Amino acid sequence: MKIKDSRILITGGSSGIGKAAAKLLSDSGAKVAITGRDKEKLEKAAAETGSIAIHADVAVESDVEKTYKEVMEKLGGLDCLVNNAGIGDFQTVDELTLDSFMKVYSVNVFGAAMMAKKAAEIFKKQMSGNIINIASTASLKGFARGTVYSSSKFALRGMTECWQAELRPFNIRVMQVNPSEVPTAFGDPGRKEREGAPNKLTSMEIAHTIKAMLEMDDRGMIPEVTVWASNPFTKK
Repeated sequence: MKIKDSRILITGGSSGIGKAAAKLLSDSGAKVAITGRDKEKLEKAAAETGSIAIHADVAVESDVEKTYKEVMEKLGGLDCLVNNAGIGDFQTVDELTLDSFMKVYSVNVFGAAMMAKKAAEIFKKQMSGNIINIASTASLKGFARGTVYSSSKFALRGMTECWQAELRPFNIRVMQVNPSEVPTAFGDPGRKEREGAPNKLTSMEIAHTIKAMLEMDDRGMIPEVTVWASNPFTKK
Protein backbone atom coordinates (compact mmCIF):
# COMPACT_ATOMS: atom_id res chain seq x y z
CA MET A 1 0.00 0.00 0.00
CA LYS A 2 1.22 3.50 -0.73
CA ILE A 3 1.15 5.47 2.51
CA LYS A 4 0.86 8.86 0.83
CA ASP A 5 -2.78 9.94 0.53
CA SER A 6 -4.00 6.71 2.14
CA ARG A 7 -6.83 7.00 4.67
CA ILE A 8 -6.09 5.43 8.04
CA LEU A 9 -8.17 5.08 11.21
CA ILE A 10 -6.34 4.38 14.50
CA THR A 11 -8.25 3.56 17.68
CA GLY A 12 -6.75 4.54 21.01
CA GLY A 13 -4.73 7.31 19.36
CA SER A 14 -4.48 9.71 22.28
CA SER A 15 -1.15 8.38 23.54
CA GLY A 16 1.44 5.62 23.30
CA ILE A 17 1.54 3.38 20.25
CA GLY A 18 -1.57 4.88 18.67
CA LYS A 19 -0.26 8.41 18.91
CA ALA A 20 3.20 7.45 17.61
CA ALA A 21 1.66 5.60 14.65
CA ALA A 22 -0.59 8.57 13.87
CA LYS A 23 2.41 10.92 13.85
CA LEU A 24 4.59 8.66 11.69
CA LEU A 25 1.88 7.86 9.16
CA SER A 26 0.65 11.45 8.98
CA ASP A 27 4.22 12.69 8.45
CA SER A 28 4.49 10.13 5.63
CA GLY A 29 1.53 11.68 3.82
CA ALA A 30 -1.41 9.65 5.06
CA LYS A 31 -4.73 11.15 6.10
CA VAL A 32 -5.20 9.90 9.65
CA ALA A 33 -8.09 9.89 12.09
CA ILE A 34 -7.67 8.85 15.72
CA THR A 35 -10.22 7.89 18.35
CA GLY A 36 -10.08 8.15 22.13
CA ARG A 37 -12.30 8.42 25.21
CA ASP A 38 -10.64 11.47 26.79
CA LYS A 39 -11.76 14.37 24.57
CA GLU A 40 -9.19 16.89 25.78
CA LYS A 41 -6.28 14.46 25.50
CA LEU A 42 -7.51 13.25 22.11
CA GLU A 43 -7.73 16.71 20.62
CA LYS A 44 -4.26 17.57 21.91
CA ALA A 45 -2.85 14.39 20.34
CA ALA A 46 -4.62 15.12 17.05
CA ALA A 47 -3.07 18.60 16.92
CA GLU A 48 0.38 17.18 17.67
CA THR A 49 0.15 14.42 15.05
CA GLY A 50 -1.69 16.21 12.24
CA SER A 51 -4.67 13.88 12.64
CA ILE A 52 -8.43 14.23 12.84
CA ALA A 53 -9.91 13.63 16.30
CA ILE A 54 -13.02 11.44 16.67
CA HIS A 55 -14.21 11.35 20.27
CA ALA A 56 -15.43 7.77 20.64
CA ASP A 57 -15.21 4.62 22.75
CA VAL A 58 -14.79 1.36 20.81
CA ALA A 59 -16.74 -0.46 23.53
CA VAL A 60 -19.90 1.56 22.76
CA GLU A 61 -21.77 0.35 19.69
CA SER A 62 -23.24 3.77 18.86
CA ASP A 63 -19.73 5.26 19.04
CA VAL A 64 -18.50 2.70 16.51
CA GLU A 65 -21.26 3.81 14.12
CA LYS A 66 -20.42 7.46 14.79
CA THR A 67 -16.73 6.81 14.16
CA TYR A 68 -17.28 5.36 10.70
CA LYS A 69 -19.76 8.09 9.78
CA GLU A 70 -17.14 10.72 10.61
CA VAL A 71 -14.38 8.77 8.85
CA MET A 72 -16.36 8.67 5.62
CA GLU A 73 -17.24 12.36 5.92
CA LYS A 74 -13.81 13.65 6.90
CA LEU A 75 -11.43 11.21 5.19
CA GLY A 76 -13.64 10.42 2.22
CA GLY A 77 -13.13 6.67 2.65
CA LEU A 78 -10.87 4.18 4.39
CA ASP A 79 -7.84 2.10 3.44
CA CYS A 80 -6.65 0.87 6.83
CA LEU A 81 -7.96 0.26 10.33
CA VAL A 82 -5.43 -0.02 13.16
CA ASN A 83 -7.17 -1.72 16.09
CA ASN A 84 -4.96 -0.30 18.83
CA ALA A 85 -7.34 0.57 21.70
CA GLY A 86 -6.72 -1.72 24.66
CA ILE A 87 -6.94 -1.89 28.44
CA GLY A 88 -5.77 -4.35 31.07
CA ASP A 89 -6.70 -5.72 34.48
CA PHE A 90 -4.30 -7.98 36.34
CA GLN A 91 -5.59 -10.35 39.02
CA THR A 92 -4.68 -13.77 40.35
CA VAL A 93 -7.16 -16.53 39.61
CA ASP A 94 -8.68 -16.38 43.11
CA GLU A 95 -9.28 -12.62 42.72
CA LEU A 96 -11.12 -12.81 39.37
CA THR A 97 -14.46 -11.10 38.86
CA LEU A 98 -16.89 -11.19 35.96
CA ASP A 99 -16.82 -7.38 35.89
CA SER A 100 -13.09 -7.45 35.20
CA PHE A 101 -13.56 -9.76 32.24
CA MET A 102 -16.42 -7.67 30.85
CA LYS A 103 -14.50 -4.40 31.23
CA VAL A 104 -11.40 -5.67 29.39
CA TYR A 105 -13.18 -7.80 26.79
CA SER A 106 -15.54 -4.95 25.89
CA VAL A 107 -12.53 -3.04 24.55
CA ASN A 108 -9.89 -5.63 23.62
CA VAL A 109 -12.22 -8.19 22.04
CA PHE A 110 -15.75 -6.92 21.41
CA GLY A 111 -14.67 -3.39 20.51
CA ALA A 112 -11.93 -4.62 18.16
CA ALA A 113 -14.39 -7.00 16.51
CA MET A 114 -17.06 -4.36 15.94
CA MET A 115 -14.50 -1.93 14.53
CA ALA A 116 -13.24 -4.65 12.20
CA LYS A 117 -16.80 -5.55 11.16
CA LYS A 118 -17.48 -2.04 9.87
CA ALA A 119 -14.07 -1.82 8.19
CA ALA A 120 -14.63 -5.18 6.48
CA GLU A 121 -17.94 -3.95 5.05
CA ILE A 122 -16.14 -1.03 3.41
CA PHE A 123 -13.15 -3.06 2.27
CA LYS A 124 -15.18 -5.87 0.72
CA LYS A 125 -17.06 -3.38 -1.45
CA GLN A 126 -13.84 -1.82 -2.73
CA MET A 127 -11.97 -5.16 -2.88
CA SER A 128 -9.02 -3.79 -0.90
CA GLY A 129 -8.06 -2.72 2.58
CA ASN A 130 -5.93 -3.42 5.62
CA ILE A 131 -6.69 -4.29 9.24
CA ILE A 132 -3.83 -4.25 11.72
CA ASN A 133 -4.57 -5.60 15.20
CA ILE A 134 -2.23 -4.49 17.97
CA ALA A 135 -2.06 -7.46 20.33
CA SER A 136 0.85 -8.31 22.64
CA THR A 137 3.37 -10.99 23.43
CA ALA A 138 0.66 -11.87 25.98
CA SER A 139 -1.29 -13.28 23.00
CA LEU A 140 1.45 -15.92 22.64
CA LYS A 141 2.06 -16.92 26.25
CA GLY A 142 0.24 -16.46 29.53
CA PHE A 143 1.81 -15.07 32.68
CA ALA A 144 1.02 -14.72 36.38
CA ARG A 145 -1.90 -12.33 36.90
CA GLY A 146 -2.56 -12.37 33.17
CA THR A 147 -5.80 -14.37 33.08
CA VAL A 148 -8.02 -11.49 31.96
CA TYR A 149 -5.60 -9.52 29.81
CA SER A 150 -3.72 -12.41 28.22
CA SER A 151 -6.91 -14.31 27.39
CA SER A 152 -8.30 -11.17 25.71
CA LYS A 153 -5.20 -10.98 23.52
CA PHE A 154 -5.37 -14.72 22.79
CA ALA A 155 -8.93 -14.03 21.61
CA LEU A 156 -7.73 -11.16 19.42
CA ARG A 157 -5.11 -13.43 17.89
CA GLY A 158 -7.77 -16.05 17.16
CA MET A 159 -10.01 -13.44 15.55
CA THR A 160 -7.10 -12.20 13.45
CA GLU A 161 -6.60 -15.69 12.02
CA CYS A 162 -10.34 -16.05 11.32
CA TRP A 163 -10.46 -12.70 9.53
CA GLN A 164 -7.40 -13.60 7.48
CA ALA A 165 -9.20 -16.71 6.23
CA GLU A 166 -12.41 -14.82 5.50
CA LEU A 167 -11.02 -11.67 3.91
CA ARG A 168 -8.04 -12.77 1.80
CA PRO A 169 -10.36 -13.60 -1.15
CA PHE A 170 -11.35 -9.91 -1.16
CA ASN A 171 -7.71 -8.67 -1.29
CA ILE A 172 -7.97 -7.51 2.31
CA ARG A 173 -4.85 -7.94 4.45
CA VAL A 174 -5.35 -8.70 8.14
CA MET A 175 -2.15 -8.47 10.18
CA GLN A 176 -1.19 -8.60 13.84
CA VAL A 177 1.59 -6.90 15.80
CA ASN A 178 2.73 -8.33 19.16
CA PRO A 179 4.78 -5.76 21.09
CA SER A 180 6.65 -6.80 24.19
CA GLU A 181 6.74 -4.22 26.99
CA VAL A 182 6.37 -0.63 25.81
CA PRO A 183 6.26 2.00 28.60
CA THR A 184 3.06 3.95 27.84
CA ALA A 185 -0.03 5.09 29.75
CA PHE A 186 -1.34 1.53 29.51
CA GLY A 187 -2.23 0.12 32.92
CA ASP A 188 -2.07 3.49 34.66
CA PRO A 189 -5.47 4.38 36.19
CA GLY A 190 -4.86 8.07 35.47
CA ARG A 191 -3.64 7.29 31.93
CA LYS A 192 -0.35 9.05 32.67
CA GLU A 193 2.51 8.16 30.34
CA ARG A 194 5.27 6.13 31.99
CA GLU A 195 8.87 7.14 31.47
CA GLY A 196 10.84 5.23 28.86
CA ALA A 197 13.72 2.92 29.68
CA PRO A 198 16.85 2.17 27.61
CA ASN A 199 16.25 -1.59 27.81
CA LYS A 200 12.59 -1.43 26.74
CA LEU A 201 10.82 -0.64 23.47
CA THR A 202 9.33 2.74 22.64
CA SER A 203 6.03 3.35 20.89
CA MET A 204 7.91 4.46 17.79
CA GLU A 205 9.39 0.97 17.22
CA ILE A 206 5.85 -0.34 16.94
CA ALA A 207 4.81 2.59 14.76
CA HIS A 208 7.64 1.76 12.34
CA THR A 209 6.52 -1.88 12.34
CA ILE A 210 2.98 -0.84 11.39
CA LYS A 211 4.28 1.39 8.62
CA ALA A 212 6.58 -1.33 7.23
CA MET A 213 3.75 -3.87 7.15
CA LEU A 214 1.53 -1.46 5.26
CA GLU A 215 4.24 -0.41 2.81
CA MET A 216 4.72 -3.93 1.46
CA ASP A 217 3.15 -4.23 -1.99
CA ASP A 218 -0.47 -5.38 -1.70
CA ARG A 219 0.41 -8.73 -3.28
CA GLY A 220 2.28 -9.61 -0.06
CA MET A 221 1.14 -9.80 3.55
CA ILE A 222 2.88 -10.24 6.89
CA PRO A 223 0.30 -12.20 8.92
CA GLU A 224 1.94 -11.60 12.30
CA VAL A 225 5.06 -10.01 13.71
CA THR A 226 6.42 -9.97 17.26
CA VAL A 227 8.69 -7.14 18.41
CA TRP A 228 10.98 -7.68 21.37
CA ALA A 229 13.43 -5.35 23.04
CA SER A 230 16.89 -6.55 21.97
CA ASN A 231 18.07 -7.04 25.56
CA PRO A 232 15.40 -6.39 28.22
CA PHE A 233 17.65 -7.83 30.95
CA THR A 234 20.27 -5.09 30.88
CA LYS A 235 20.13 -2.69 33.79
CA LYS A 236 21.06 0.86 32.88
